[in-house]
Amino acid sequence: MTTILLARHGETDWNRQLRFQGHADEPLNATGRAQAGELALRLRDEPIAAVYSSDLRRASETAEIVAAIMELPIHFDRRLREIDVGSWQGRTRDQLDGADWDGETWDEHRLRVVAALESIARAHPDHCVLVVAHGGTLRRVQEAALGQAQPVLENCGVWAVTVEDGEFRAID
Repeated sequence: MTTILLARHGETDWNRQLRFQGHADEPLNATGRAQAGELALRLRDEPIAAVYSSDLRRASETAEIVAAIMELPIHFDRRLREIDVGSWQGRTRDQLDGADWDGETWDEHRLRVVAALESIARAHPDHCVLVVAHGGTLRRVQEAALGQAQPVLENCGVWAVTVEDGEFRAID
């Protein structure tokens, strides 16, 4: 059984502005970098064997800050990216003006995220792994473990799951 600690990336200016980010490669802002440092301190005593991250900058910068404290390399995986929001990228809800969704479906997103985590679990049986990703990515894992998504996790929040034989279970 593999334990996966799923951390949402630190804050970006687009988070603060309530813009849909999707695959946009926004960097962390000063608050996000501070949140990542706090996350590193919270996790420094966890028995983490490996660090994985989405390749998008907001996640990779968060992972770099945490991994530096833990003295672990980072493995980047595009499958851990946020859902592709299509033409909604960079826009706020107020700017959508009834625009139809033209991005990736939740099912497509869940399939790629679950496949990534299953690969990570196979590579690290009986270990604890940190995965730095995105709010929507964490929600797809929650759907796999709980049958439904939970409210969006705060920036640098952590939610844990175990993976065994392709089964996802939330850790209380």
